[in-house]
Amino acid sequence: MERTFLISLMVLTYFSLQAQTNKMTITYQPQPNVGIEYAKNKGNFVTCPDVMTDNKTKKTSVEWHQTNMDWVKDYCTPSNFAIEKDYLSIFPELADVQLDDQPYLPMSWRLTGDNSETVLHCYFRMPSDEVTNMWLTGEEGCLLDRETGVQYRVRRTEPDTYRKHFDVKGKKGDVIDMKIIFPPLPATTKEVAIYGVPNWSMMGMTVPIRHEMQGTLTYQRYDTIPQFHKHTMKREHMYENKPYDRQNWNTWKVMTDAHLVKPLQDGTLALWRTPKATYVAVGYEQNWTTEYFEFRQGTMLVDEAGHQYKLREIQGVPKDELFFMEGSSGDYVAFLLVFDPLPLSVSTITFCEPDGDPFGAWGANWSGIVVPDLSIEQLRDNQRLFDYHPRIVVN
Repeated sequence: MERTFLISLMVLTYFSLQAQTNKMTITYQPQPNVGIEYAKNKGNFVTCPDVMTDNKTKKTSVEWHQTNMDWVKDYCTPSNFAIEKDYLSIFPELADVQLDDQPYLPMSWRLTGDNSETVLHCYFRMPSDEVTNMWLTGEEGCLLDRETGVQYRVRRTEPDTYRKHFDVKGKKGDVIDMKIIFPPLPATTKEVAIYGVPNWSMMGMTVPIRHEMQGTLTYQRYDTIPQFHKHTMKREHMYENKPYDRQNWNTWKVMTDAHLVKPLQDGTLALWRTPKATYVAVGYEQNWTTEYFEFRQGTMLVDEAGHQYKLREIQGVPKDELFFMEGSSGDYVAFLLVFDPLPLSVSTITFCEPDGDPFGAWGANWSGIVVPDLSIEQLRDNQRLFDYHPRIVVN
């Protein structure tokens, strides 16, 4: 009856793409996509190199990190970098971050549809008056439609830094908007992988695509609190009326009346965001009439910036205790975990569960797990998988 907690995201099934010698070139008609924001992220925080000050001019400078492009010898110093003055309006979650007082820089980005082209805005907050040895993209730059396999290659960059190292001169604290221009994305595009932008950690990063117009975006919204079927406790102890003992399964609680769902992949997750809490559902196949589970203190969600959202409770069942769930073999049961509230600005999370202490029943032992890069939008879409579905039995 050992239950292994394998947490996995219910994902879309992709076609297997085979590399072909003959490349197909496809020409698309321009799309009316002006003003569409496909995706955005405040980005990873990277360590800023040491800032040097010229004793004569008092100008500050930084030599950017090695980007593994030593074989490229072309170099330039563009003078027409765009300044993004509305940066904090685009990323309001950074408004309270004291960027001037920390040695880290957010490598933020935004993917938009502008003038029948797709634009990847790579934002760079100047840590000094000049930054040398920067790199944006080269021939690796690509948007890959994960469903169709179509590649959208770089058309140009603004300013022209394509396949060149370059210097950036400006004012410390300014946010530079460097653009990579791609062909337009069809309205049917659901998900793309972004390649060839190493300084922004885009070497195959997968992002979901939204097609809402700017100003009317609805994806960033709170959910209503999910209503799950209430578990009930059938017995305080399995067989022995003694205090709970992890090493004695006879003392474990026996629960029943699980929240049942239609068959799904073992470990499927769904997520609901509310102003006061984050609700995460997890579903399991019940292989036995009586099966044991455990949810442990230390289970948490972690966002892209490393912020932790702690587990508060599991609705209707014990926390930090092994317990039995009585049902029927062939049931699919769901539990609802309640975490600290997750900001609307968070787009991906990592699910973390700590190691479990070994216990005597059947010699079981659970190892901790870490599942990264879970898309909030996909988790929210999974809500429909957790509607209550009563057991139907035909004898």
